[in-house]
Amino acid sequence: MGKLHRFSRTEILLGGEGVDRLSRASVAVFGLGGVGSYSAEALCRAGVGRLVLVDFDDICLTNVNRQIHAMEGNIGRPKAEAMAERLRLINPGADIIPLKEFYCAEKSAELLCDRLDYVVDAIDHFTSKIHLLKSCRERDIPVVSSMGAAMKLDPTLVRVADISETSRCRMAKSVRKLLRKEGIEAGIKVVYSLEEFRQPLVDGGCKSNCICPNKDDQRFSCEHRRVVLGSISYLPAIFGMTMAGEVIKALLGEKNNE
Repeated sequence: MGKLHRFSRTEILLGGEGVDRLSRASVAVFGLGGVGSYSAEALCRAGVGRLVLVDFDDICLTNVNRQIHAMEGNIGRPKAEAMAERLRLINPGADIIPLKEFYCAEKSAELLCDRLDYVVDAIDHFTSKIHLLKSCRERDIPVVSSMGAAMKLDPTLVRVADISETSRCRMAKSVRKLLRKEGIEAGIKVVYSLEEFRQPLVDGGCKSNCICPNKDDQRFSCEHRRVVLGSISYLPAIFGMTMAGEVIKALLGEKNNE
């Protein structure tokens, strides 16, 4: 092997051509929560050369249990900014573009106008999620979408499938219904879980006791949420890592990936 570098172990697996292909790739991650933050980090550590990070939110103390950028010193900071800072330390040679934006119909053209080889959808907001998936289809941008990782514990039940083949996941059921209204029956890859939804054991308590330092500036603060769902450290991370894996396989031209 030649001169050692930060992606030497990756090169052993993928070869120089594979590493070079990833370095030329451009991927956008929409949503930098428990799923998206881990997906972004995995893509960066794999050597993806250009990452666009889109999230409107700031880091909250309650994010610490599952979001990779949530730690002491980052509470109250924009997620996109904190994630970009972290990724630049991992790969200083990468082009990391943080955008503190809320994806919506009005912003779609602006956020998707750039050259993108793949999109990671880790958005929770249904209206935004459906619009993003539809827009990617219309623009012929490959996309992988996260379904519900909340209220789940079993890592062995995480699956990758076309949205039309999903089952048991409550979020996937809602997404299927909404996509059908847009004329989309299939053709969108998703990561989901076969595990049955677990009922909350205690009240979330966030609506009346929010402690975020800048909660008044949040577009969707805890008070605006109908329900606050529980989560565990590893399940959203597994979703995010799995999505990154699907993206990387596609960028490398792995057969049967699409």
